[in-house]
Amino acid sequence: MAQVTITINSREYVVGAEDGQEANILKLAGILDEKAKLITSSLGQVNENMLLAMVGLLVADELSETKKTDGNKFSKAENVVDYSALNQEDSKISEKIKDITAKINSIVKEL
Repeated sequence: MAQVTITINSREYVVGAEDGQEANILKLAGILDEKAKLITSSLGQVNENMLLAMVGLLVADELSETKKTDGNKFSKAENVVDYSALNQEDSKISEKIKDITAKINSIVKEL
């Protein structure tokens, strides 16, 4: 297993990657870094946990919108796509993000 150094919000993280997946990991990290820069450019610096939650929400929103759009593309009977399992996972992830965001907001209020 290879290790890749990614940069998100000017911070470096070393992550593991399957051999041959290094470029893909860097590409994905670039997407997350773009979202982090978008947030910090409009809100200023926010704590790392809050930034993580906000980036996750942006990515989840984009995934949700993409699924809606792609679902319309495959509405013809010959190209039916079953998104039920993906929708269940998306719901689970959304709930986890909501829980994490609530916890972060609680911590921020305490500080």
